[in-house]
Order: sequence, then C-alpha cells, then structure tokens
Amino acid sequence: MEINSAQTASFTVDVEDGVSIAMRDAFGVEITPTDRVVKHTHRILEIFSDHGARGTFFTLGIIAEHYPKLVKRIGNEGHELAVHGYNHLLFTNMTPEIAFRELESAKKRIEDLTGREVYGHRAPAFSINPVTSWGLDVIEKCGFTYDSSIMPCKGPRYGWPGFSKDIVTIETPENNRIIEVPMSTVEFMGRDIPACGGSYLRLLPYKMTEKFFTKVQRENPAIVYIHPYELDTERYPDFYFDELKKAPLKTNLSLRSNWLLRNTVEKKFGKLMGLSGSIPLIDIIREKQKGSDLPLVKISQST
Repeated sequence: MEINSAQTASFTVDVEDGVSIAMRDAFGVEITPTDRVVKHTHRILEIFSDHGARGTFFTLGIIAEHYPKLVKRIGNEGHELAVHGYNHLLFTNMTPEIAFRELESAKKRIEDLTGREVYGHRAPAFSINPVTSWGLDVIEKCGFTYDSSIMPCKGPRYGWPGFSKDIVTIETPENNRIIEVPMSTVEFMGRDIPACGGSYLRLLPYKMTEKFFTKVQRENPAIVYIHPYELDTERYPDFYFDELKKAPLKTNLSLRSNWLLRNTVEKKFGKLMGLSGSIPLIDIIREKQKGSDLPLVKISQST
C-alpha cells in the first residue's frame, strides 16, 4: 500500500490512568491504577473501530500488569502496541540505569502478553530533550526501533526547540542510531505549538484544530495524541478531592484546569480521525523508508 504522507495521520494513545498518576505526582500518594483507564480506552477503541482505523497505543507496563485483557484487546483489534515506560517516570527524574529497567521491563511484559514484537517508545510528558538526550541511547539499547518523544517546540514543561519536524534517523550521543518520529507542531502567532493533542485539542475550537491538522499534513504525517483520562468527565473519587483540598492553591488550580472542556475531546478526536483515517506509526515509518534513507540527525549530550 502506497502512503501519501501529505494525507497520512497516526492517531496515538498514551495509555495511563489519570487518577493514580495525579495521586502520586500531585499529592505523593501511591495507589494502583484504577479501572477508569480500561473504560475510557475501550471507548477510544470504539472510535477507531467506527472509522475503520488503526493507531499506536503507547502503554505503561503497570497498566499491562494490572489490566492484561485490555492490552490483549488493543493488539487483537489490529493496533500497534508500544511502550510509555513502566511507572510513568519522566527521564528528567531518572538515571540511565533506572530508565533501562523501566523500559526493558515494560517492553518484555507487553511482548509476553501479546506474542508480538514492540517497536516503539514514547517518554512520559515528552521528557526527551537536549538535557536528557542520553535517554535515546537507553531506548536504543532496550531494542526499540523508533522513539516518538520529542516535541520540536518550546513549551512550559517539555520541548526540544529547533529539532526537525520530519521523521529522521538520530545518531545518538554514544553513536547508536534510532528513528525519531517527532510530535506534530504548527506555527501560530510566531511560535510553534503542539496543536494536535493535549490541552490544545481540548481547549481550541474544533475548526482551528482542523485547520492546524491539515496544515501539518501538507508536509508531514500528522501525529495526534490523546490520553484515556481526557475522555473522563465523571467526578473523580472522594479520596482524590480529599487530597486536592490540602494542596497549595497553584496545584489546586492547575489540576482543576485540566477539566475545562473535557466534554468536547471525544467528539473532536473522532471528527479529526474522519478527515484522513489513521494508521500505526510503524507503518508510516516503513513506508517512509522505501526507496530512500531517512534524513540523519547527529546529536550530542551537549546539544
């Protein structure tokens, strides 16, 4: 099948549980992932099915551990399974040794569950950047074919400004090579923004998101991303709000802002998918590799 990159998109899902991650990262309380991640991932799978589309599901190892049937369903429905770490730890908070254990164990667990090789990786919070470029060597050493962690723009919590917007082969600080599929960004009011996912998908009017989506596709495949919790409009458990009441005002306001316009996300996600469909990232990479080498980007730890 020939793929026209100007018309191609890959809709990707970072499979994680919003409740347990918020409890740990915002309040310092460890709990197991709640089954809300199952419910809302199932809904995302239904959206893919409605459009006859396939995507890439970057899945936490801990989700595969607690909800193996969910992971098997994703694979059985023809989607690509990839790794999002084991415990959703940012590279900025890990050593190379810890990162290797996180990625290797998650890759093995998902492969053992599905009997299929896992090719791709995405770092939590897109935490591969110039400071954590050492992580690319860890990712390569774990046996991944490609990474999709780099956000080629400057953001408040993530970003690698100036990085290529094309799918490239990276020569890593230790002279290894790995394919990088950067996240889609688009220029708006003089700066690049990640308009195809996250808070931008949630907060921007659909027509604006559609305009940005088609603009990306003129030059590159559009990479859309979503989390299951972004479809979750039900009230969180009481224990969450008990902790929220104790949180500093800044944390409280930040967490509450994540609920703004959540009820619009599911419809926007489906409408975008209807514009071009979706195929797994590994299929886009394979088509890109036909007939020519991917551009080579050399980086160093001091990049």
